[in-house]
Amino acid sequence: MLAMSDSEQDWLALRPQEPSPSQCCGSGCKPCIYDVYEKELAQWERAKAMQDKSLLMGKKEQVHLSSSHPGACALIILVRSNNSELNPDTFTAFSVSSVEQLTEDTYQYKFELPGKSSLRLSLGQHIVLRGVVNGLEVQRAYTPISPRNAEGYFEVLIKCYEAGLMSQYIKTWKRGDVVFWRGPFGGFPYQPNKHGELLMLASGTGLAPMIPILQSITDDEEDETFVTLVGCFPTFDKIYLKPLLQDLARYWNIRIFYVLSQESSLEKLPQSYQENTYTGRLNEDLMKTIVNSCRRKPFVLICGSSAFNEDMSRYLKTAGIEEDSCFVF
Repeated sequence: MLAMSDSEQDWLALRPQEPSPSQCCGSGCKPCIYDVYEKELAQWERAKAMQDKSLLMGKKEQVHLSSSHPGACALIILVRSNNSELNPDTFTAFSVSSVEQLTEDTYQYKFELPGKSSLRLSLGQHIVLRGVVNGLEVQRAYTPISPRNAEGYFEVLIKCYEAGLMSQYIKTWKRGDVVFWRGPFGGFPYQPNKHGELLMLASGTGLAPMIPILQSITDDEEDETFVTLVGCFPTFDKIYLKPLLQDLARYWNIRIFYVLSQESSLEKLPQSYQENTYTGRLNEDLMKTIVNSCRRKPFVLICGSSAFNEDMSRYLKTAGIEEDSCFVF
């Protein structure tokens, strides 16, 4: 067998590595991590064919992960931006500025942005987080809940699962840690007053993409869109962002209902919640009640697990809402 030349070994060392399934967040990002790989592979093949490594210059640099994250690899290949601007093709470093525990398994994380800069996301857009646990790289998509015009920071709502790989990484975060995001992706093309009423159906952290849209509506004095938000949670204690939701519900055009699947009675809830809370699950009958209570024919936004999204789409059709009047995050 012929020995490989040093030059061939050098080129193989520069060849991009194909992503593993865990590196895809499954949220339909454009570009997906596999799209980025194909682009980098084509760039590498072109440079190799021309024997010109300068064509790869600036593509990547090595950035050390915070040593405070147990189980993380010694280093990871990322692109660090000098101005902390998001990029859909590469990961950018952001520093954790605060960690707030909202429920036993859900946290609100705040990240620093330089000066008065903003992420400049469109409504409902998500960003992708990259983490490494026990040598395995994992990527997941999350939607910032901070207002679009937030300056110098952005916030993300994250539920941590006991057996979740990414959750193991996230739960180690503390103030000052550096983590890596890319994006933005997706989003809902909202236009003020385009829809008479928005019906928002959110399960758990599916609340996240709804918050910026709600805030956009309440911040615009000329936007007269009615909104009915239905938040589905296990118990009253597990409702996220109660103060913010209570403030939003004070606006003349905003209604907020809660559906609590594991509460058997409303008697122990504060009086201010009892009139707009249902026990049990959001089923076909309750959906018809909510749709019929809307002040105008609603356009529906849905965000939750795949099972939740499928159930809601089915119940809505029974209630007379067709697929072209729905948007699923």
